[in-house]
Amino acid sequence: MAKPNSDVLQGTLALLVLKTLAQGEMHGYGITLHIQRVSSDVLRVEEGSLYPALHRMEQDGWISAEWGTSQNNRRARYYRLTANGRKQLREEEKSWARLTEAIASVLQFAQ
Repeated sequence: MAKPNSDVLQGTLALLVLKTLAQGEMHGYGITLHIQRVSSDVLRVEEGSLYPALHRMEQDGWISAEWGTSQNNRRARYYRLTANGRKQLREEEKSWARLTEAIASVLQFAQ
């Protein structure tokens, strides 16, 4: 039996992060835990992928960030969606729906 691939499909990280932040403000580690937990440990987002993506999304105005203190009393950067981020999330969700419909069509095609 093949081992499940836990790599996030290229191009979906922004969608996953924006959807996660739609639940409320979170620090980076909280974002990774949320995605892992909700996907039943199928999806894992590595730090080397997450933090550059968060930086890009912040530059694009989709999220904002502030320093705060985590539950275990550590300094952490907390991220939240902006109005532009909510708009981008809707666009990402539409794009994902189109992509999955197209893939389903190919998989269901019978000759």
